[in-house]
Amino acid sequence: MVDLSVNLAGLALDNPVIPASGTFGFGKEFKDYYDINILGSFSFKGTTREARFGNPTPRIAECKNGMINAVGLQNPGVEHIIEHELPEMKEYFSKPVIANVSGFSVEEYAQTCELLDKQEQVGILEVNVSCPNVHGGGMSFGTNPECAAEVTRAVKKVSTKPVFIKLSPNVTDIVSIAKACEEAGADGICLINTLLGMRIDINKRKPVIANKMGGFSGDAVFPVAVRMVYQVAKACSVPVMGCGGVSTARDIIEMMMAGATAVQVGAANLVDPYACKKIIEELPKECEKLKIERISDIIGVVD
Repeated sequence: MVDLSVNLAGLALDNPVIPASGTFGFGKEFKDYYDINILGSFSFKGTTREARFGNPTPRIAECKNGMINAVGLQNPGVEHIIEHELPEMKEYFSKPVIANVSGFSVEEYAQTCELLDKQEQVGILEVNVSCPNVHGGGMSFGTNPECAAEVTRAVKKVSTKPVFIKLSPNVTDIVSIAKACEEAGADGICLINTLLGMRIDINKRKPVIANKMGGFSGDAVFPVAVRMVYQVAKACSVPVMGCGGVSTARDIIEMMMAGATAVQVGAANLVDPYACKKIIEELPKECEKLKIERISDIIGVVD
């Protein structure tokens, strides 16, 4: 029997499989497909202090081996989530969840995290300083080590739970930003968020999506994600959550060998609502083939 359990910054997970924020909502859309309590956890929809309608449509574009989205952090705001979504979630998910937080100022990040930190269901705060789909927030903090560290320090001051900083791959030196966050007190790093991409409608001679550019995700970004997870895991002592192009059990194993303690599954959920269920079912079989008895033993085994 393969032991799939991992410990993520003090949070015990039955397995390392975590649906990524923005691809799993608050779990409601998936609970009728299967019992989502089989998941290690899930990262719920990116949350801001105020409600956001998001970007104008169209905001999705298909690509070879992936997709581009420019949803723009559409969400009902933190107060609504605390009053409605989290109480409803208790009825269908019994494990601690990961709260994904975005903001447009350091103060906004801190205020939103402080509110979510008080919620018993929240096990980890995932601070998104890497969203490429909004102007004046998100990625503007995550592409500069000093700015990312400033957000980290502000959130840590008001938080009692582990804080993971979600970083952008749209940088030249991911390690310097990750180390700045670690030095500022981050309990972990999550990477990668989406790459910045664009599609053009050659018949209309204009961009496919209204925002012109958006976040590119899917199978095609997996090698980039593995590379960055490897670099950061080797350079930092805090745990890493890997994310980016993961769609199979073998991808989970590869990401963990690169240094990830847990692995998020994103775009695959939008293609197949059973994606995470299938991965969790296949993971023990793949581990047995590779003679892995405890999946935690393979974290960062690649030199």
